[in-house]
Amino acid sequence: MKMTFYKYQGTGNDFVILDNRLQIIDKKDTKRIAELCDRRFGIGADGFILLENDDQTDFKMVYYNADGNESSMCGNGGRCIVAFAKFLGVIENETEFIAIDGLHKAKIENEIVHLQMQDVLEIETFQDHLFLNTGSPHHVEMVSDLKDFEVKKNGSRIRYGEPYNEVGSNVNFVNQISSDHFAVRTYERGVEDETLSCGTGVTAVAIAMHKSGKTKSNIITLNTEGGDLKVTFDSNDNGYHNIWLVGPAEQVFKGEIEW
Repeated sequence: MKMTFYKYQGTGNDFVILDNRLQIIDKKDTKRIAELCDRRFGIGADGFILLENDDQTDFKMVYYNADGNESSMCGNGGRCIVAFAKFLGVIENETEFIAIDGLHKAKIENEIVHLQMQDVLEIETFQDHLFLNTGSPHHVEMVSDLKDFEVKKNGSRIRYGEPYNEVGSNVNFVNQISSDHFAVRTYERGVEDETLSCGTGVTAVAIAMHKSGKTKSNIITLNTEGGDLKVTFDSNDNGYHNIWLVGPAEQVFKGEIEW
């Protein structure tokens, strides 16, 4: 069976996206999903996304890591599927959709996708890092030599170490550029390597930097290897609310695959 796929990227975080509103795809075929994400033998992507119908919202987002396993929320993937939904005519410039972590609002302004993330009410603070969940779990750690830092080596060590073990965590290494500007490099579980950008990761970094007193701003610019993203939020004694991840999402190409 031939299927049309679309390749999208958001600040270098790339995804294979398919329209599965007719429920044609075998979602249990993790081997095939992993093959399609392979950069040498497949299309090549950090993740695989299906757009499906939903009774209560405009659409449903189903996300898989590059290893073929369904995973937690992906922020850049969320922005890309919003752009895809507009391309299909499912939405215009504003939407509500459902993902694995719940309801998300989004809007498109001048080709820039604004994605509302879930509230963050719990942040664990340790001597050398912070841990929080922004739809996916994230370890946030500041380093001084980010440009030459061995992200894959150190990220893998942390991802599989205590206390994360088999469940694992994404790992973000951070350097401060100015009072409201940070550079970020991320090791992603499921990809098991550094990615050029991670949406839930930069969201976690922005909140962690505010929580730790590194910034007082609630509008943060995050420089990733694939480009800049912005994160805005409101904060009070109960946590972080009205969190928005903002950046570009672009269709790269489309093609046909055998499923």
